[in-house]
Amino acid sequence: MAFPNSSTSSEISRICQQALITGRVQGVGYRFTTQEQALTLGLVGWVRNRPDGRVEAMVEGDRAQVERLMQWFHNGPVTAKVEAVVIEEQPLQYFKQFEIRRS
Repeated sequence: MAFPNSSTSSEISRICQQALITGRVQGVGYRFTTQEQALTLGLVGWVRNRPDGRVEAMVEGDRAQVERLMQWFHNGPVTAKVEAVVIEEQPLQYFKQFEIRRS
């Protein structure tokens, strides 16, 4: 029996994480390959270049799939040279799709 305010198991395994990626990550296709990876994994959210040279992503979906993308961020596309990835948990945003945002 479900209670009106109880979470379903799919909501419990759903998470949202923000990632800030540092290194040679702009001008190397990082945003586009991030979007491809996210869509392949069934994730929603966004990715964008930041004025400080980093790439920022907000990713939401199944915990295991989000964690797979977060691991991928440490390497990124072959043209990137990732120096650091900082990941922070965020409240669920309920995004509808995964998009590339313009700063």
